[in-house]
Amino acid sequence: MGPITSPNAQTNRDDKPVSRWLVVGCDGMLGQDLVAALAEAPGAHDVTAVDRDVLDIIDPDACLAFVAGHDFVVNVAAWTAVDDAETHEAQAFAVNAVGAANLARACSAAGARMLQVSTDYVFAGDATTPYAEDAPLAPRSAYGRTKAAGEWAVRTHLPSASWVVRTAWLYGAHGPNFVKTMARLASERDTVSVVDDQVGQPTWTVDLADAIVRLVEAEAPFGTYHGTSSGETTWFGLTQEIFRLLGLDPARVLPTTSAAFVQPAPRPAYSVLGHDAWQRAGLPGLPDWRQALAEALPRVVPRS
Repeated sequence: MGPITSPNAQTNRDDKPVSRWLVVGCDGMLGQDLVAALAEAPGAHDVTAVDRDVLDIIDPDACLAFVAGHDFVVNVAAWTAVDDAETHEAQAFAVNAVGAANLARACSAAGARMLQVSTDYVFAGDATTPYAEDAPLAPRSAYGRTKAAGEWAVRTHLPSASWVVRTAWLYGAHGPNFVKTMARLASERDTVSVVDDQVGQPTWTVDLADAIVRLVEAEAPFGTYHGTSSGETTWFGLTQEIFRLLGLDPARVLPTTSAAFVQPAPRPAYSVLGHDAWQRAGLPGLPDWRQALAEALPRVVPRS
């Protein structure tokens, strides 16, 4: 499909200048919610949304052509197949690092600002307290290495005109995710066994999309932010809460360990991210994960 342009592209509400946004990766779970958040935001936005069938971010000339004329570029496009990246690291690097670099160079040429979405996988995952935004990067997977390289590329080419927003444990209405899977398994099995030794922050894509729009519109200081819900839990704890909200018995969820689900890419044992940068910028962070899940679940898993 071709690029999607906001139907209100020329609307100038409250006599504010129209800001021209390019959303790259618009067909993904977060991309769709970001386009919707921009359509609903109070400012005046001219939004062009493209996916890989329209813009190949590995092509530097294509990036230059698409970025020209925009004020803000949000890069949601990524190779997110974590396990496949272990055996296809070059391909993942092309998308997650080279693609990010191409967009950043194009933004530099166009005088545009860029927001790069990144991941908790850039950390080792062995901490016991939340990772600060400036904590040392130590990725243990191919996916993490390629995303860390993408962060470096954006900071290098746009040191004074870019934000990096790291996120984790995303779920939403548009696309497969853990919350949908557990809700489906609840209807198929008497019990489900879920890992209880990985700790993180379940994050609703709608909350993250709204936070990204707030960050950019507030002209927050450039730098790194962590776009995850507050609080923390395990996959086991998250599943118990899903069952409870669906009116099911949480005792049907049984705890197990990561050793029971061996996967090609190592998963971080601890993916809790700190949120001090939001406070320093004078902006609200994302809600608690339980509050978000309660609001999100009817939209993520509609009841028939």
